[in-house]
Amino acid sequence: MEPSYQLLGSAAELYERYLVPAVTSRWATGLIERAAPQSGECVLDIACGTGIVSRLVAAQLTSGRVVGLDINPKMLAVARTVPRRGLPIEWHEASVLQMPFDDASFDVCVCQNGLQFFPDRPNALREIARVLRLGGRIAFSVYTAIERMPVALALADAFDRHLGIGASANKRSEHGLNDADELYRLADRAGFHDIAIETATQTVEFESVRKYVQIQLEATPMAGMVATMTPDHREAIAAAIAEDLIAATDQTGELAFVQEVHNLLAHK
Repeated sequence: MEPSYQLLGSAAELYERYLVPAVTSRWATGLIERAAPQSGECVLDIACGTGIVSRLVAAQLTSGRVVGLDINPKMLAVARTVPRRGLPIEWHEASVLQMPFDDASFDVCVCQNGLQFFPDRPNALREIARVLRLGGRIAFSVYTAIERMPVALALADAFDRHLGIGASANKRSEHGLNDADELYRLADRAGFHDIAIETATQTVEFESVRKYVQIQLEATPMAGMVATMTPDHREAIAAAIAEDLIAATDQTGELAFVQEVHNLLAHK
């Protein structure tokens, strides 16, 4: 089973504060444009995290239903506290493999960078097809190969170097469904048609390499690995990882780098 993207309580709050505005909100906009939800439709946001996609959909629609589903109660606890505009949002804690919804409940299912973490992707796709109405659509995004994103690769290597072999497992698992052909086959075998996959890039920015490393150690699953360290030990680890990234990227000021995703759009 691949690592799952699970956060501690404080890490979930920091994820919303730092990673959502810098990264996930920017990808969410393009995902929603591809899904093209319309007023009156029922939209399910799978692996919703702290709810950025759900909130943007709710703000866009004047009628319908918006549901966010995640297995992580800490992420959902934060989602419930973030102000929103537009339609109310229903938050559900459950696995995508056994969703608490009737057949044909939704017109649109979206999932931003979550499918790669599902322990049984074929069954997840079949369960998504079950809750989707005939003619409904899915819009998913997944990161491409980590080798195509030098900063992510350098960070993963630095985790292993300074925290022990295998410390980067969660970081590398973000890229665990990077083959567009595999993504196509998953959708096809689950019964979807009109399958289209497009690759997109965007540049994300952080105020410094050191700040980026700090966020990675505090607002991602890496927080669990350093939680029991003394403050001085954590500081030393962060400094060493930052030095490695500076050497790899040659960026000593503001950090800017390209991320890349595969975007899947398909119909039932």
